[in-house]
Formats: sequence, structure tokens, C-alpha cells
Amino acid sequence: MSTIFDYDAAFARNIGWVTAAEQSALRGKRIAIAGMGGVGGVHLLTLARLGIGAFNIADFDSFDLVNFNRQAGAMMSTAGRAKVDVLAEMALDINPGLALRRFPAGVSSDDPDAFLRDVDLYVDGLDFFAFDVRRAMFAACHRLGIPAITVAPLGMGAAMLVFLPGGTSFEEYFRLDGCDEEEMAIRFLLGLSPAMLQRAYLADPAQVDLAARRGPSTVIACQLCAGAAAAESLKILLGRGAVLAAPWGWQFDAYRNRMVRTWRPGGNRNPLQRLGLWVARRQLRRMRQPGAGRA
Repeated sequence: MSTIFDYDAAFARNIGWVTAAEQSALRGKRIAIAGMGGVGGVHLLTLARLGIGAFNIADFDSFDLVNFNRQAGAMMSTAGRAKVDVLAEMALDINPGLALRRFPAGVSSDDPDAFLRDVDLYVDGLDFFAFDVRRAMFAACHRLGIPAITVAPLGMGAAMLVFLPGGTSFEEYFRLDGCDEEEMAIRFLLGLSPAMLQRAYLADPAQVDLAARRGPSTVIACQLCAGAAAAESLKILLGRGAVLAAPWGWQFDAYRNRMVRTWRPGGNRNPLQRLGLWVARRQLRRMRQPGAGRA
């Protein structure tokens, strides 16, 4: 059966949760998503199904077997193919009318403005350890007045931070300047999830190796991140609903059936965060010791 694509018919079931006028407004928005891996790819597909009409997408990597446990575009049929191309094809299969700009070389810390041109919102899908590029992207968003979202897949949950124009910046919150990579990883992790809900059920701590840029992951967390980011995107783009912006944040953990809101004025300079960072550094040293994992 041949079906002719029709935007209004394709996204008619969104109407009710949004008005017809709001759906039309979403069609006219452009979102930039850097990274098409664990969270970035599913961000794109979820936002495409929400009816967003235009995207800037970036990734320099190709799919491999190690991506199969969590990444939306990772399949035997796509192994070895560029992530940005696979996800573009999947998104266009949902909405052939999408206005897509691809950045197959990824995003650059030297020229973040090129990737953010014409966008209404930035959604972070970069690898956890891509600190230089991430800092550059969020700094550019702050300078250009572009709202920015980062939602991290942690354990079997999601941790959300939103940075709005005129509010607390990414750098003011995370305080990464002058840190080595390991310290940046600790500060980024604890800044994202001050409550650290995921820590209680980490089955094998030896699998966390910041020096090797390695950590465990689940599709559960990636899927939760996509829904959470889409909800925040809708509220920001339509100007409706309360948005908890940094230094506020929240974390939901499906495994523990818990949701917490956090407030850290001063970000990682907050006394509670400084104490948490000290504890995190000690725990990391213990995890490196032989026999740290469970028997």
C-alpha cells in the first residue's frame, strides 16, 4: 500500500496534549542535537515524532557492536555506517518533510556557532567524556541566548539540567575550568546527579573506569532521557509549563522508583556539592582497588 505523507495526519494524535496552533508552531522550530549515539539518536527520533520540523545533527562516529545495547540506530544492517546518516534516514522516514542539516565531522569547539545557526534550542547528546566540545557548545548557547538541555542516562534513570538565557551558565554550575579530565568527569557526574540515586545498585564497580573513558550503560536510561528531554523541549519551545532551570535539577530512577529535585546554588561550589565531591573522589579510589567488584 502506498501512503502519501501528510504532516497534519501524521501528528494528529499529538493534538489534545498540544493545540493545533501549538503543533504548527513546533513544525516551525529547529533543534540542534550534537551526538547521535546513546541519547542523541533517540532524542532525534522522539522529537521528530513530536512534530519538530527542522534539526541540525552532528556525529563523526560509525555504528559498531558495542553500541547495540542502547543506541537507537545500532543494528546489524547499520554496523559500520555513519551514525549521522543512519539517524537522518530514520528521522526522514518518520517525517520526509524534515529540514535536516548534517554535520558528519561532528561539532568543533573552535566554531560552535556554525552548528547553532538558526536554532531555537540545543539538546546535548555528546559522549559523557567530550568535555571540551560540551563546554564550548554550552558557552556558545549562553552567549547567543539559546536554551540548552542536558539529560544524562545514569543507571536505569535520567538526570536533567536545563540552562536558560540569562540564568546560571553551564560553567558557573559545573566549575570545570582548570580541572584535569578525571576531575571534570567527577564534577560533571555529581553536578548532574547530586542525589546519585544510581549508586545504590551498581552491581560491578570495576566496570567504571574514568581513566579509560568507560562505564556501563542501559537502553532503559536512554529511553527515559529522550522522553524527559522532549517534554522539556516542548515547554521551552511553546513557552508553557514550569521549567526547572539550573541551579535546579531533577533525577528520576526507574529501578529505585524514586524522583528527586535538587537545588545547588553555586553549583559545584555549593558546600553540599563540595562534600559530595570529596566523598566521590574517595569512592573512586576504593573502586580502583583489586576486588572492588562484587563476587
